[in-house]
Amino acid sequence: MAKCISILSILFLSILCHFTPNIAAYNVVHFGSRGDGRTDSTLPFLRAWMSACSSARPATVYVPRGTFLMKTVTFSGPCRCRIRFQIDGTLVAPNKHRALGNSGSWILFHNVSRLTIYGGTVDARGAGFWACRKNGRNCPAGASILSVCVNRISSMSLIWCNNVLVSGLKSVNSQTMHMAIGHCSNVKIQNVKIIAPSGSPNTDGIHVESSIGVSILDSIIRTGDDCISIGPGSMNLWISRIGCGPGHGIR
Repeated sequence: MAKCISILSILFLSILCHFTPNIAAYNVVHFGSRGDGRTDSTLPFLRAWMSACSSARPATVYVPRGTFLMKTVTFSGPCRCRIRFQIDGTLVAPNKHRALGNSGSWILFHNVSRLTIYGGTVDARGAGFWACRKNGRNCPAGASILSVCVNRISSMSLIWCNNVLVSGLKSVNSQTMHMAIGHCSNVKIQNVKIIAPSGSPNTDGIHVESSIGVSILDSIIRTGDDCISIGPGSMNLWISRIGCGPGHGIR
């Protein structure tokens, strides 16, 4: 009986989210972020995310114009309704490359469904890390910008996510991989720009692994490694209209 009530509650919330016309908006500035490029905005971003994730109606996390400093951060689900992460400004990593350390990813979305990430620029400031690698120093593992996989490092990551759209995003100077997709389903990446110098090591553009139904469309990728890399366990992958180079191609 309790199981039936639980299933009915989930169905009710799904119907409510689908038909509720109003969208709840959570501006990160209202949670204490400052777009001055110096003030740590990690906790304000997390507070805005948690408010949006717990909302009983569709929600937007809004990043206005400005430059927002962020340390490593994980945006976790599951969330009650669909979420739009709208970036009109720029997200930057700390200047010191060791600040991201061995975290594996800079910005991580984990176990989130019905997510849209739209617009804006993310800059991981990878030059210091590349110089460390080039000089053979004792360097940390590095971090990618957006990661969606488990065993590869990236700037932005999506792990165990479903029904995701990433559109209009510009990713620059990731320490290592820019974007990784792993253990996900129904992910579309479109109209993105991924840029790093041709001599930057291991700066793959997009890595796909252990995921089903991934589309990568109408994008420009200029990096020091593979434009798109395909790992094991990938099914129904569609790649179309990609400007690749410099880089090592699609493989």
